[in-house]
Amino acid sequence: MKNIFNTSGYMIFLLFILLGSSCNDWLDVKPQAQMESDDLYSKEKGFEDALIACYIKMNSVNLYGQNLSFTFTEYLAQFWDFTSGNRKEERTLKDFNYTTSFAETNIQAIYGELYNTIAQANSVLENIQSHGTSIKEASLRQLIEAEAIAIRAFCHTDILRLFGQVPQNSTIAVQLPYATQVSNQPIPYYAYDAFIKLIFQDIETAQHLLKNCDPVLKYTFNELDRFTELANVTVASSFMGYRRFRFNYWALEALKARLYLYIGDKANARIAANNVIHAQTENGQKILELSGDNDLKNNYFTCPSECILALSNNKIEDNASLMFNYTGGIFLTSTHFNELFAGQETSTNNRALKTWKDASQAQGKTYKELQKYKQPNKEDVSNESLFMLKYQAIPLLRLSEMYLIAIETAQDAKEANALYKTYMEARNVMVSDLSLPELQNEVINEYRREFFAEGQMFYTYKRLGIKKMLWKNDREVVEKDYILPLPSSELGSN
Repeated sequence: MKNIFNTSGYMIFLLFILLGSSCNDWLDVKPQAQMESDDLYSKEKGFEDALIACYIKMNSVNLYGQNLSFTFTEYLAQFWDFTSGNRKEERTLKDFNYTTSFAETNIQAIYGELYNTIAQANSVLENIQSHGTSIKEASLRQLIEAEAIAIRAFCHTDILRLFGQVPQNSTIAVQLPYATQVSNQPIPYYAYDAFIKLIFQDIETAQHLLKNCDPVLKYTFNELDRFTELANVTVASSFMGYRRFRFNYWALEALKARLYLYIGDKANARIAANNVIHAQTENGQKILELSGDNDLKNNYFTCPSECILALSNNKIEDNASLMFNYTGGIFLTSTHFNELFAGQETSTNNRALKTWKDASQAQGKTYKELQKYKQPNKEDVSNESLFMLKYQAIPLLRLSEMYLIAIETAQDAKEANALYKTYMEARNVMVSDLSLPELQNEVINEYRREFFAEGQMFYTYKRLGIKKMLWKNDREVVEKDYILPLPSSELGSN
């Protein structure tokens, strides 16, 4: 387990040093780098290291280690309160002011590191074609290729959700670059529909490869988290364990559900989400269950047991521990907390009870402090694997999202209410039947409650074209607010 997440020795990052602000620069490979690449990919472990470097890159504070989880995208969704006078630059993001140096710096860093991660994945893919015989086991070779394609699809999906046009009733067209190779030549830009088609092609290609080699089709996620200690779990390579922490077959199905819903294809979103909800191993075991109650009772605040895909980030304490507080940090006022859980009994709701903590009074006021990424004292948890699997998890795709997609796309109220009751039971909340319009409204509320500090609410608002965001009272949100500008040096014709 330690080898999987150890950041030392991954010299592959030297191949893609940021030389400028254009994504074509980020994909530039110099002759010396190519020599290093040839040497790296001459061995099976080199491929493994190069693939893991992609995940390390995704853990960056500019990506899912902070900005795309609990800061930048959450400010755009109007989340978080600040003490008076603090975090003035973050406040400008709540008004969608993308022209400040703070916004431009962060946008450039997000854009650059997404494409840098894609370049890393493309390097793996290109070298599989030329050096793939270095990987002796065919199933391992297929798995590495599939994961690299999946990483490319995932990063391009978030590029679309951040920088692309609104998916419904768009009047502002945006072209985006889709990078499928490492090159110092300009990357072609694609219109909205063509860009989406390329993402789905990558998803389908990766799933096709994983059908023949992914252990998660044979074992549950929990079994693969413990494959080293379970005699009945056999994998072709130790690199094929811990599947919820790497792109896997069901993560791609979940990504498909997310993307279908985003573009408004509810029929296919429903199919994909239900495929994940009802997914079983070849022996008939469910691959995973909603785990909110059990996880939160054990202080696993990100619900890692229901993650279809997560990152294990050993820097999460450094990235988050000093951020969620009243003094110079980010928090929720009691008023906003009550609005977040309006209509629900917070005395039983395990998220309200466990994910949020009553902090001490400050200036005569109470506030709520987020616990989601809080880490226990190392001396209290002697098992290092427990830290990596349960406490350090940053969710990217969770089963709860599949339930919300299935509820939103259900064919009738009976189907939607059955899913809703199962989902809410895992949150320790008993609910009555609702009408379809009521359920649609509750789904939006649940995205706020469930994925607070996971970076999903802005995309929910964007796909629905919401004009009145909760906690933005000064004006309506307009179309251009939902479209982050490309870095100024980009070569496209937008």
